[in-house]
Amino acid sequence: MATRMLKRTGLSNDVCEQLKRHHIESCKDLLSLTPLEVMHVACLSYQRAIELLQSVSKAVAPPVTTALELCKKQACFSTSLPALDKLLRGGLPCGTITEVTGPSGCGKTQICLMLSVLATMPKSEGGLDSGVIYIDTESAFSAVRLVEIAQSRFPDYFNCRERVLNMAGRVLLCRDLTCQDVLNRLDTLEEDIISSGAGLIILDSVASVVRKEFDTTLPGNLMHRSDLLGHKASTLKYLAHQFNLPVVLTNQITTHLGGHGSEDAGFVTAALGNTWSHSVNTRLILQYVDSHQRQILIAKSPVAPFAVLNYTIEKQGICMDGDDNQETLYEGTDPGLQPIRVQTGFTYNLTQPM
Repeated sequence: MATRMLKRTGLSNDVCEQLKRHHIESCKDLLSLTPLEVMHVACLSYQRAIELLQSVSKAVAPPVTTALELCKKQACFSTSLPALDKLLRGGLPCGTITEVTGPSGCGKTQICLMLSVLATMPKSEGGLDSGVIYIDTESAFSAVRLVEIAQSRFPDYFNCRERVLNMAGRVLLCRDLTCQDVLNRLDTLEEDIISSGAGLIILDSVASVVRKEFDTTLPGNLMHRSDLLGHKASTLKYLAHQFNLPVVLTNQITTHLGGHGSEDAGFVTAALGNTWSHSVNTRLILQYVDSHQRQILIAKSPVAPFAVLNYTIEKQGICMDGDDNQETLYEGTDPGLQPIRVQTGFTYNLTQPM
């Protein structure tokens, strides 16, 4: 990936320092120069400049791997929800992008907080024993709720103050509220992963800043937005693959007009369009059943069938209803056009005595 820092490509410290004086720190910075420009900034001969460009180019080229090597490398990150883990063959796949989408109030951020707690826990407890990089674009992160989920869901483990503080200290929160902030963060995330020992990346939410800053009815904005989303997706895929860690994104919903046999028909579906839906490897859709109960739909997965699981949001986070085998299979559709049920109102019994 071109955003990799030069010092991680095997170049000597002297060459890296010389290039840094000219504000050349990433592979992209160097590979955008001509051999003559490299000669000048690196103080090298023409032949050495050519060799330098070739070396860096090979370092960022996607490696060739075998299916056997992939089987040995791939692993899953348990969600602590047995029914969901069973369908996903162990949990969220490492080295890939998982998207959680749904209407407001369905529990997207609750899942992110729950996964953050899990990632910091020891491997013997089902965790990753790692740090978490949590990119918050909506100011929705709550440290109080993080601690509450930890102590309520895993009371036996988080039974002392030291463990709670250690858990909270391993979650690196980044509040990036504009598209440029998010892009800058992603371009330097490789260094943050190494320095913090992160084993999980969360972006909550991928749609928030994009939808606020781009009016797709204006000329050129749709193409610009698509390019930006493509850059985000490629960077996150690279980081997921390079460090073999799970990347979790949350997405919002939008109304899709037309289709379903009527020009006036419309339904709610995941935001950012059909092209974006093919950038994620696994898509989990959250939707309402009623004012209390909700559902997780596995709308896209390379290993799991289309399925639906009922859940509620409690003090300890997401809680599945029934036993571990209560999933219901359903007919899947294009994950970019999967209809989502939203909460349109609540019914109150005003005649019932207090």
